[in-house]
Amino acid sequence: MAFLKNISHNGLSDKELAHRYRTTGNMEVLAVLFQRYMDLLYGVCLKYLKQPETAKDAVMQIFEELVQKLPKHEVDNFKSWLYTLAKNHCLMQLRTPQNLKTVEFKTESMQSVEDVHLNGVLTREENLQKMEHCLQTLSDEQRITIELFYLQNKCYKEIAEATGLEWNKVRSHIQNGRRNLKICMEKHNIPVAITGR
Repeated sequence: MAFLKNISHNGLSDKELAHRYRTTGNMEVLAVLFQRYMDLLYGVCLKYLKQPETAKDAVMQIFEELVQKLPKHEVDNFKSWLYTLAKNHCLMQLRTPQNLKTVEFKTESMQSVEDVHLNGVLTREENLQKMEHCLQTLSDEQRITIELFYLQNKCYKEIAEATGLEWNKVRSHIQNGRRNLKICMEKHNIPVAITGR
């Protein structure tokens, strides 16, 4: 009998299956709908997560999300909605601590064009003392976050964990500290290069 039910489910459109699952909570219906797009989901997960086993795990986690989320949404285009759900799931996976540096780099690539490129400054011995003086003129939060970010190559998340500051506060302190450091360094005639990293 269950086999016959499955056949009747298979003949339904995505929208009809989604509606039937929302109204009945029947997991067989959801399984039919999910199975149609398992290959697509695996492809999306593999694209973002790179590792086959991690991608397979993500597909199963997305099914669990689907169980919870589909009843709460009126979905017109299930394939498109599922793709977005999978993409968002993978992006959240990439924000876990072991993967965060990659995500942080992307965030940084979109930062203000006011970025101060300190590498060239640091290579000039005669400017180190002046730069150190300028660092000391910053507030404690700005100085610490600037040192951790530029001198120790820490990402925002690592700085937040090390200092106890919120991610947005870390970002704000780095941007404001960078601007104040640039002003001070220009006053002392220390070469400062601006780059849009």
